[in-house]
Amino acid sequence: MKVEQEAVTAVLNRLRRAQGQLTGIITMIEDGRDCADVVTQLAAVARAVDRAGFKIVASGMRQCLAGDGEESSSTTEEELEKLFLTLA
Repeated sequence: MKVEQEAVTAVLNRLRRAQGQLTGIITMIEDGRDCADVVTQLAAVARAVDRAGFKIVASGMRQCLAGDGEESSSTTEEELEKLFLTLA
């Protein structure tokens, strides 16, 4: 399954943002910040990473359903479902 370039750009942006959030969380922990604040930021990072995964799967599904080229048709419905459920 090949991911569209537009989706790749969006995913990389989300992951870079999440990377920055993780750096901030590490600093928060090192500085002894309140547990509730740390957990809130951890939840935000988890959502960002989940959204990046969903974007990749959605792009693959779109290409598969569109039937553009041989490569997109090589991913079966079951494989797409398994990928999607991996993120759930």
